[in-house]
Amino acid sequence: MNFKLTKMATRYAKMGISLLCSGFFLALSAHAEEAGSGSQQSAENLFKWINFALVAGVIVWLCLKKGPAFFGRRADVISADIQKSTEVKKQADEQLRDAETKLQNLEKEIADLRAGAQRESAAEGDRIRNLTLTDEQKIAEAGKAEVNAAERAARLELKALAANLAVNGAESLLVKQLTPAAQEALINNFVKTLDGRPN
Repeated sequence: MNFKLTKMATRYAKMGISLLCSGFFLALSAHAEEAGSGSQQSAENLFKWINFALVAGVIVWLCLKKGPAFFGRRADVISADIQKSTEVKKQADEQLRDAETKLQNLEKEIADLRAGAQRESAAEGDRIRNLTLTDEQKIAEAGKAEVNAAERAARLELKALAANLAVNGAESLLVKQLTPAAQEALINNFVKTLDGRPN
């Protein structure tokens, strides 16, 4: 890029010099024609043209001397700005592609999350149902065990009551049937059984 600008500046400088030389030769030819009409006026015109040629030459020299460096620096700055802009555009395009890819994947991720949530919800429902059935079975078993324990306790209490009633009935019957004569007969029988035993 810098080489192109330097080449262009050199071409323009050459054109400027050739135009300046052409103008100088035109001025000389015009001066030669006027030389016949008035020498003082033609000398003034000649100095004007020489002054113009000197000023134009200095301007052309300055353009040739400083122009390529100035335009080269400007070309470098513009080239660097173009490169930076290209890199920034490239990064922006990459970010845009990433964002579009993420946006496309976002719909898929949302669908996956919904499906996962539905699966988890169904699994949680099954787990709660199973826990409820298990708890129901445990409660039924605990109820049966409690009924059995209450039944056993009632039977034991009933046996104790029956035994108590039997003892009380037997005692009252014994009191009625055990008269002093019956007691004496029992004691005599007992004593006889003791006599027959060896010591």
